[in-house]
Amino acid sequence: MAETMAAKSGKSLVIVESPAKARTIRRFLGQEFTVEASIGHIRDLPQGAKEVPERYKGEPWAYLGVNVDQDFAPIYVIPPDKKKQVTKLKSALKEASDLYLATDEDREGEAISWHLSEVLKPKVPVHRLVFHEITEEAIRNALESPREIDDGLVKAQETRRILDRLYGYEVSPLLWRKIGRGLSAGRVQSVAVRRIVQRERERCAFVAATYWDLLGIFSPDEGKPFEATLVSLDGRRIPSGKDFDAKSGRLKDERLLLLDEAAVRELARRLEDQPFQVAGVEEKPFVARPAPPFTTSTLQQEANRKLGFTARRTMSVAQSLYENGYITYMRTDSTTLAQVAIEAARELVRSEYGETYLPLQPRMYASKVKNAQEAHEAIRPAGHPFRLPESLRHELSSDQFRLFELIWKRTIASQMADARGQRTTITLECNGAMFQVSGKTIEFAGFLRAYVEGSDDPQAELADKETLLPKVARGQTIRCLELQSKSHTTQPPPRFSEAALTRALEEMGIGRPSTYATIIDTIQAREYVFKKGNALVPSWTAFSVIRLMEQHLTNLVDYEFTAQMEDFLDSISRHEEGHRQYLHGFFWGNDVPGLKGRVEAKIKEIDARDISRFSLGRPEDGEEVFVRVGKFGPFLEQGERRASIPHDMPPDEMKLEKAIELLNKGQAEDEPLGHCPQTGRPVFLKTGRFGPYVQLGPVDESQKPKNASLLKGMSPEEVDFQTALRLLELPRTLGSHPTTGEPVVAQTGRFGPFVKSGSETRSLPDDLSPLDVSLQQALELLAQPKARGRQAAASKEPLRVFGESPVTGEPVRLLAGRYGPYVTDGQTNASLPKNTEPETVTFEMALQWLAERFAQKGPSKKKAAGRTAAKKSAKKGTPRTGKKTTRKAAKKKGE
Repeated sequence: MAETMAAKSGKSLVIVESPAKARTIRRFLGQEFTVEASIGHIRDLPQGAKEVPERYKGEPWAYLGVNVDQDFAPIYVIPPDKKKQVTKLKSALKEASDLYLATDEDREGEAISWHLSEVLKPKVPVHRLVFHEITEEAIRNALESPREIDDGLVKAQETRRILDRLYGYEVSPLLWRKIGRGLSAGRVQSVAVRRIVQRERERCAFVAATYWDLLGIFSPDEGKPFEATLVSLDGRRIPSGKDFDAKSGRLKDERLLLLDEAAVRELARRLEDQPFQVAGVEEKPFVARPAPPFTTSTLQQEANRKLGFTARRTMSVAQSLYENGYITYMRTDSTTLAQVAIEAARELVRSEYGETYLPLQPRMYASKVKNAQEAHEAIRPAGHPFRLPESLRHELSSDQFRLFELIWKRTIASQMADARGQRTTITLECNGAMFQVSGKTIEFAGFLRAYVEGSDDPQAELADKETLLPKVARGQTIRCLELQSKSHTTQPPPRFSEAALTRALEEMGIGRPSTYATIIDTIQAREYVFKKGNALVPSWTAFSVIRLMEQHLTNLVDYEFTAQMEDFLDSISRHEEGHRQYLHGFFWGNDVPGLKGRVEAKIKEIDARDISRFSLGRPEDGEEVFVRVGKFGPFLEQGERRASIPHDMPPDEMKLEKAIELLNKGQAEDEPLGHCPQTGRPVFLKTGRFGPYVQLGPVDESQKPKNASLLKGMSPEEVDFQTALRLLELPRTLGSHPTTGEPVVAQTGRFGPFVKSGSETRSLPDDLSPLDVSLQQALELLAQPKARGRQAAASKEPLRVFGESPVTGEPVRLLAGRYGPYVTDGQTNASLPKNTEPETVTFEMALQWLAERFAQKGPSKKKAAGRTAAKKSAKKGTPRTGKKTTRKAAKKKGE
């Protein structure tokens, strides 16, 4: 026993979540500490029937992984991919004198620490370390004042996990039965989709309005010419876009004067060569205050606006900055700064900008969003004094540097003086026509010298913010140089970008900003939403799901109800509420049926056809037209007529006129090109969600007809009956391989034509069609060595070539790979996101995907794989080349 205690008296075991965080902490701790990573959660609810422990498989609630009959006790299991790491941690604990759990300070981090304690069952003292930045000082302070695991935070996380499981596992099967397989519902996910769908409904109902006004160019006696706009005529105000009703396109106030083109041109002739008088000059001082330091949400929004980062990319880069000790913890709702951080920021303001830019008192910020957790600090540079961004340029990757600089500037600016200036409005009058222009001058830049929202160049943005007007006096005569008639059309409400959706959810108190990146990824993966530029566009499937939930499970997508659930989780974390009563009411119900009873009742009540059918109206000479969501996607229906809907067409563009056009086109496609001589079945040329194709026979409920896509470069106009028959013959058997005896086949796949014999495949060059390739040509291709990795990329004809990569200096190319199209800069490859058509890819999109891929993997991974292989080879006494492992790693990565 004494020997065991002696062995354990040497080192303390510290466990964190990630290897990167472990590496950073090791730098600050001495030899008396061993630092290991749990690699995220080591336990979770079962992910499927296979993971449910044998003793529970006969229980009616086993599919949930939660015992809803007995206090909602969760059934935790160690996932197969975590068992090896758990064994490693148990082994390390055997040699430890005590255990320090140093996971993140939020609910998830607290839950990870609790699970570690439960699974490892330590027989040594256990301490909970909490720090919001990974610096030597913060680590040492945490070691001096450890605490116990916070049961309130653990219960709040566990309750959230159980709620999400009950919600998802009960509602998702209802969606499968009534709409389609593969769909899912979620506590925050479904509400986010509803918000996007509601905005699209507003766009669908929008009626555009057109109005006219005049733009005048005026010249004072001194100073540069300036522009002013017509604002009223004979005492009646000229409307602007906000004065029109979005649903009718009519003026909200009939007292306003709506001018058409003829009236505006007549007015311009009337005012031509007439002198204008300055009717008024109004000057008002203004003060602009700096924005508070970043929270998770505002960082995601600003990085999206200024850097073009997605929420996922922002959080990935922020995580790496935190784990390597450059910024404080990046999952926070708080705008509070620690006193030491305030002092560091003020000292930098003093040294970099001067005393005049420093307010007399430090600025204090309080979060305005619901459910803000003030226990955390805002996101800021780690340590003190703050390091200057330029000093880190060679330590950080491009993405890391840009995001760090953004955080640094925002933090410094938050402790700087207000910007002050003057707003000036000049009103000009001539024959009852009033023109107006507003300008702004900045008298003291204040915080704008350090940080301006929406720009990386404060000096340039500062100039843009100033609109200088000439000095004029009331009654002064001004000469009009030109009058231009201007037409304006009102615009529908804009779709949500990732930044706008994040802001909307946060303002409503729905979910946690730290989960928004995952939510946005999920709704795109489920094809509820696709991207058009930077906008999130809902699919017709999303329309069906939200209609079902709004009509039949109303409170589950009610904004206030969802926000109240978040409030309740907060109250659990503060030990103010018990979780079992809430879960019982949510699932079983109290005075009214709970989730379980309502879902069961709706299985019979919901008409699947009505839920997935949307009326577009009725033409004057025909039947009503509907959009229907079917098993294979949305389509148009008018009586017996059917037509596919292009998968990238937003719902607000599907007007009745467009639907009739597509139906007429679909009807023409119902006329066969001819009849197959072998089968006697008709051959059709059709257009589907993903482009034109030929089809043998009509659609039959019992059997899906054979079809074949048109080859690359082949247009529908050039496809005749004989060409269609040849396409339907694919794959073509050309003959047998003379060596192996295997058949040699020519066929086309999702990413191009190729020949195959056994396991060997070779892509066909662009000038050789699978319809025409001969056996001899195929054998010659199969005899050539197979190109791999960069060799394959270099040998391929690119689909597109963009500009030079700012990272590698090589052209960025879009290629068709074995597993799908991808972009490459010569060092990093990145697959195109799901449902992204190669034709829509821009240079900026390609750079963004490459940066995200680099942040996830990095080119150093291959070097690391080579070093690992070399070590293994050295141990076995084999040459230290590492080539075999590198090839395997490349194979796993794909293109």
